[in-house]
Amino acid sequence: MADFFSNNWLGIVLLTLGQCLLILVPLLVALAFLLYADRKIWAAVQLRRGPNVVGPFGIFQSFADFLKYIVKEVVIPAGADKAVFLIAPLISFVVAVVAWAVIPFNDTWVLADLNVAILYVLAISSLGVYGIIMGGWASNSKYPFLGSLRSAAQMISYEVSLGLIIIGVIISTGSMNFGDIVRAQDGNWGIFNWYWVIHFPMVFLFFISALAETNRPPFDLPEAESELVAGYQVEYSSTPFLLFMIGEYMAAVLMCTLTSLLFFGGWLSPVPFLPDGVLWLVLKILFFFFIFSMVKAITPRYRYDQLMRLGWKVFLPFSLVWVVLVAFLAKFEVLGGAWARWTWGV
Repeated sequence: MADFFSNNWLGIVLLTLGQCLLILVPLLVALAFLLYADRKIWAAVQLRRGPNVVGPFGIFQSFADFLKYIVKEVVIPAGADKAVFLIAPLISFVVAVVAWAVIPFNDTWVLADLNVAILYVLAISSLGVYGIIMGGWASNSKYPFLGSLRSAAQMISYEVSLGLIIIGVIISTGSMNFGDIVRAQDGNWGIFNWYWVIHFPMVFLFFISALAETNRPPFDLPEAESELVAGYQVEYSSTPFLLFMIGEYMAAVLMCTLTSLLFFGGWLSPVPFLPDGVLWLVLKILFFFFIFSMVKAITPRYRYDQLMRLGWKVFLPFSLVWVVLVAFLAKFEVLGGAWARWTWGV
């Protein structure tokens, strides 16, 4: 049997497909409950009940909504480019899914253990803007087209600062592999060995840039209902709209996961005497998603000029200066090489 899955092309295909489903199915089920949690948190802040009818405490509301989207008629505007109109949400969904191929859930629990995993994630996430641009353009309407242009400018702007912040982590680790980054944060001090300590200022910049990168409030300008009639996806309904929504939520969860892996130890235990494991990573992802939801509930929306100014005039200079500073601290092994973790195993 082992020989079948290692040497036979059919066995290799079946094994790869099974591994993909092992990641995708739990992820999609988790997204349904995270969407429910997002709505419940928002409702609690506004002193209302939120979803409470379908299932106990309304926990099946997300599944009912998904079923509704699937059975509704797909309406395509007259004059729209039908092929591009339908391909755009597929691109957003597929791009959001394939980024998870290099995410480790535990030590060696990863579909593709790439040495350049960070480059892979940055490249794949950059492709997500094409789905939004194509969706806005193919709708043959000025409102979604304006929304897609704003989204493209916003995502490109904050990808620059995200990349520079991650470069600081790469300098400290000496590797672009997520597993190596997490293992570099292991040590006898537990939570104080993690990169949030030595890269403390960049944790906040990374988190805020992640909000802007995923079009989450207060940076949801591409979807600002009061300004653009719901933005780039205003002409979408039924399953195509569902694909856009799933892609956006999956990208948000991916950013929560990256925050956990890059700065908060991934699957590592916060205290040395407790065992490491996938449960710690899940708890960290849930914690950061809770913060995502709280920001959505309590923060007013930025103006577009404020959003772009923050990205280019604040985050970009700060992250660039931080890269230079980390390179200096790593080169001269300040504080015993705290910023040069690759020397710790030498």
